[in-house]
Amino acid sequence: MGYKVAIVGATGNVGREMLDILAERNFPVDELVPLASSRSVGREVSFGDKVLKCKNLDDFDFTGTDFVLMSAGGDISKHWAPKIGATGAIVIDNSSAFRYHEDVPLIVPEVNAGVLDAYMAKNDRKNIIANPNCSTAQLVVALKPLHDLATLTRIVVSTYQSVSGGGKDAMDELWNQTKGIFVNDTPTPAKFTKQIAFNVIPHIDVFMEDGYTKEEWKVLAETKKMLDSRIKVTCTAVRVPVFVGHSEAVNMEFAKPITPDEARDALREAPGVVVLDKRENGGYATPVEAKGEDATYVSRIREDATVENGLAMWVVSDNLRKGAALNTIQIAETLISRGLMNKQAA
Repeated sequence: MGYKVAIVGATGNVGREMLDILAERNFPVDELVPLASSRSVGREVSFGDKVLKCKNLDDFDFTGTDFVLMSAGGDISKHWAPKIGATGAIVIDNSSAFRYHEDVPLIVPEVNAGVLDAYMAKNDRKNIIANPNCSTAQLVVALKPLHDLATLTRIVVSTYQSVSGGGKDAMDELWNQTKGIFVNDTPTPAKFTKQIAFNVIPHIDVFMEDGYTKEEWKVLAETKKMLDSRIKVTCTAVRVPVFVGHSEAVNMEFAKPITPDEARDALREAPGVVVLDKRENGGYATPVEAKGEDATYVSRIREDATVENGLAMWVVSDNLRKGAALNTIQIAETLISRGLMNKQAA
């Protein structure tokens, strides 16, 4: 049986990635509808060997739609997701609008797919499922097998996040600044607060009262919600001049002893993880290798001798895929494979 799928934000970076991944994975689509704002109505997008024209979100009738994959920003999600969910469609939202609601599950299938069973059995559910922040998604995929093995108590994360996390305008800014510097043009920040070309910026999203940025807070809150609320988490989020692919340096403390070899073995067996950890030149993953790939790559697994039961590792993934589009589609696939779409209320 096939499904009717709508993509809200189909012309954006993540929306186009969703279209590509649906086709790549042979998702059982009977009908696919790309949706966008009124100014983008009629724009063409590719889905496999087909070319589809975007329809207007404002006047689309969602009745009979099975899945609505949303990646058009928090304000649009807040306005539309509850209305769409009320029609019976399952909304999988890529924004931060519903991630922290107690009655909306936040899902990475490799980590907490079982949460969907109880949610879909509820008669009063909102029919909204949240996708986590891009940096959190890859992090928890790597942390889950280690938490199961030795129980994480504390995590220190430093992220090195690509500009694609800021959208097409951010990618264009890096490109234009990089070209401009070579012809002695003065870089003019617009999307970013400072020059991004040949620079790093320790600031993503808005600052909060405690000095953390909202991006850093997302990693804290989402890791606790999906993995374990008792884990202590701190994060420094940094934007780097890379087009696609987020990297993370992760230091971990565990309740039980765990060796690098034990961690390596557990990660090799974990779904969605590829261990690339050779202690030699080039024996580790970088964003270049991760781009276009589904896996979360883990490298540089070693002891952290500054704490008891400590480990450190390096985590890399394509933020447009596992951090956004791929995870969204994996959630839909999980609902189907677990037989949960049959539990939808009429």
